[in-house]
Amino acid sequence: MAAGDTNGTASDERMDEDQELDAAYAMVDESALAHDPNDPMNLLAYYRRVLPFRSLFTWLNQDIAVTRNFMHREFAFTLQNDAYLRYQSFATWEEWKKEVCRLNPSRFEIGPVYTAKPKDRKTLQKANFRPVQRELVFDIDMTDYDEIRTCCSDKRLCKRCWKLIAVAAEVLDMTLREDFGFKHLLWVYSGRRGIHCWVSDPEACALSDEARKALVGWTEVVRGGANQAKKVALGAPSAGFPRALHPSLRRALGPDVLANTASRGSPRSRGVLQRAFVDVLLRDQDVFREQARWDILLQLLPTSDTDAVARLQARWAAGPRSSVQKWDDVLEAAQRSHDRVRPTWIAALEDIVLQYTYPRIDAEVSKRMNHLLKSPFVMHPSTGRVCVPLELDQILDFDPATGAPTVVQLLEELTRAQATPEKQSRGEWDKTSLRPFVEQFDQFCTRLLRDAREAKRAAQRPSLDF
Repeated sequence: MAAGDTNGTASDERMDEDQELDAAYAMVDESALAHDPNDPMNLLAYYRRVLPFRSLFTWLNQDIAVTRNFMHREFAFTLQNDAYLRYQSFATWEEWKKEVCRLNPSRFEIGPVYTAKPKDRKTLQKANFRPVQRELVFDIDMTDYDEIRTCCSDKRLCKRCWKLIAVAAEVLDMTLREDFGFKHLLWVYSGRRGIHCWVSDPEACALSDEARKALVGWTEVVRGGANQAKKVALGAPSAGFPRALHPSLRRALGPDVLANTASRGSPRSRGVLQRAFVDVLLRDQDVFREQARWDILLQLLPTSDTDAVARLQARWAAGPRSSVQKWDDVLEAAQRSHDRVRPTWIAALEDIVLQYTYPRIDAEVSKRMNHLLKSPFVMHPSTGRVCVPLELDQILDFDPATGAPTVVQLLEELTRAQATPEKQSRGEWDKTSLRPFVEQFDQFCTRLLRDAREAKRAAQRPSLDF
């Protein structure tokens, strides 16, 4: 066959695919949609018109021209009937979009890059099909904070308890940047009650499962189930000398916990965690208000100073005292302790602050390269909200109840935009409240691609070593 005939056949195939996709789109009468958040036709309209497939491709591919970072990438789809399709892969972002619109999944997830195309795995020997790279991912879910938040429980979430997520994100971001040197951290609201972090640096993507487990062990300070009172055990001081904390923990905690009482406010010199403990846990959540909760606090105090602990218990049982007052009582007891046991008090107080404020991550999500995680910009099926990316400095002020648009809201915005004079647009998302999130995501991708190009050029430069 002549080259021209081959090109013509490929062009005809692309035209057929485009016609099939147009036919699928034509089946949706968008003007007749009732804008029911549970109507799958709304989701199809969102996939067709709004979801930024090209931007997601750029992020995953880390290049303009398609590479194996995308072609060998696994995608998984949860269909409307709850069927689960794994090991999907695509040659282009257009092909990916077409398949998403054809299947109309309730959500889709992103997996690792494999040695071969996941869709071809059945034709390969098992040893020849394995994951080789994947973003390092973290999942922080509000469910893990149920034992310390007082404003909400279970699946409920408000702006007050969201502050716990914001503190966790700030500390984890600082750890990943300052202790591990990572730069490209993408924070994404999960759509309901949590937040995800995608570390996209090439060095992070190349980490083995063993390296990921070790890194998670570094960041996992709070351990233990709901029935375990003490969840932080960083060692005790010896021979009356203060214990030495790792610099990463000391940086997050700040200086001596005895330096300031809670009632005097939370100066910035305290460190992220001490400020959060006072402002969020003591003042806002009033975490030790109920006896069941302050009983746990008493269990976390030094067992070697039973008299001081007994006095605290008697004082709190005698009449109502706020969490701020109770913590000041604890600090006063520590300051009055004998020099020999004071290091034990300080260690106990530091462990308490860490237990109530340090990031509580779902470790299993981060340990394995082949773990699947919900894609940015998909809709959470339970809320209808879009999983939007957030800058770190936006997380604290983000309101999970109103901060992320719903799919129905975006479609209504498109309907209103059609009634206004047409303007040049980069995509229909440009006409909706999703626009700032996509622009922010594209800026993240620009930085990621710039560093990837610089690294490639550096690798191609001739070495001066002889």
